[in-house]
Amino acid sequence: MDKKDRIEKLFFLKEIGVNILSSEEVKKMRKALLIKPPTEKGLKKEEKIEKSNFSLGFSLKKKFLSEIEKEIAECKKCPLFNTRKNYVFGEGSIDADIMFVGEAPGEEEDKQGRPFVGKAGKKLTEMIKAMGFEREDVFIANIVKCRPPGNATPTPQIRRTCFPYLQKQIAIIKPKVLIALGNVAAQTLLDTKETITKRRGKFGKYQGIPVMPTYHPSYVIRNYTVAVRKAVWEDLKKVLALLDENS
Repeated sequence: MDKKDRIEKLFFLKEIGVNILSSEEVKKMRKALLIKPPTEKGLKKEEKIEKSNFSLGFSLKKKFLSEIEKEIAECKKCPLFNTRKNYVFGEGSIDADIMFVGEAPGEEEDKQGRPFVGKAGKKLTEMIKAMGFEREDVFIANIVKCRPPGNATPTPQIRRTCFPYLQKQIAIIKPKVLIALGNVAAQTLLDTKETITKRRGKFGKYQGIPVMPTYHPSYVIRNYTVAVRKAVWEDLKKVLALLDENS
């Protein structure tokens, strides 16, 4: 990677909130190399710049995700920091093609600081293996990083406060597809009020990335019928078909 590419990537990271250099420092570096800031003015539709065009190497991904995790560890932006035992950053491959996004940590997740490790986690692991992957092959995260007391549904305010952390994770990992597990994940990623029963099985888009909404594993456990299990499997098969098409 040459100096120009490094500066462009620093600018990209600045845009998604990973502050390695100040805006002024990046501008000075650009000026020294006579690099004009990216702009959409005057570009044709097919030439418009998208942040998702940038791709980071493994070491940079690891570094910047580590910095985001530090932000989460120190976060006091909502009341949940008062009641949490552990924040839950997420886990899995930072080069994953698939990212599973849930709602918020539950009791077991809060104890261990890991996503989906309770009963719903076991069901999610089954879903992942049914697709031909291991947990280590995908990335698993939540909209909200700390457990709401009593496993309550996160309020819209808490979702809005915490969502930027996940947005940064997605921008850095750059999965090929997102699987939204349940109402909160689907509504937040797709910016919709539609319920999961109406939205599941149909691809949407988040920042240009395909999003497949499906039932949350805990819903599958509570409603363990052939119809529900078949619906989830059909959704997952659509994701596999999409990946095959783009491979």
